[in-house]
Amino acid sequence: MKNRLKELRGEKGWSQQALAERLDVSRQTVNALETGKYDPSLPLAFKLGRLFGEPIESIFDDEGAG
Repeated sequence: MKNRLKELRGEKGWSQQALAERLDVSRQTVNALETGKYDPSLPLAFKLGRLFGEPIESIFDDEGAG
């Protein structure tokens, strides 16, 4: 699944580690999310939406999935 996490994180000036700490996940999880190797759970997706002040569908794009 494509996403804008790296872009949004960059706008905040946060490292992967800084974002991971805010989400209470590992830096490796953030990296896997950003590279599309891992899709977030629904609770994590909502947490990301709240953190960036964006609706989930503006962060994650499931076009072409399936």
